[in-house]
Amino acid sequence: MKTLSEYMAMPYRMEITADAEGGYVASYPDLPGCLTCGETAEQAAANAEDAKRAWLKAAFEEGIEIQEPDSLEEYSGQFKLRIPRSLHRSLAEHSKKEGVSMNQYCVYLLAKNDALEANGL
Repeated sequence: MKTLSEYMAMPYRMEITADAEGGYVASYPDLPGCLTCGETAEQAAANAEDAKRAWLKAAFEEGIEIQEPDSLEEYSGQFKLRIPRSLHRSLAEHSKKEGVSMNQYCVYLLAKNDALEANGL
């Protein structure tokens, strides 16, 4: 069994979302029920470290199994996608206009949309 310090040093993924009633909520998907809040996203992130420590301490005390962080090793970073020719042309033209590869442009668009989705926008 690992120590509290070892678990604290692990790269647990933190998610921060805007709360409909104001402020922000920070949580760790791999640590069920471990969440906190703050008036700003930065404050929620700072509070999250304290919440993670308290959650891990409670898990130790209660003998609850602690899941290690989800690994990215199972993801290659590549996937094949078929798109209409017209969309392919549009993406190629926009990436050329921006002076980047189409791959970089598509990664930018996907990341931008994923961030908006993660924040409920």
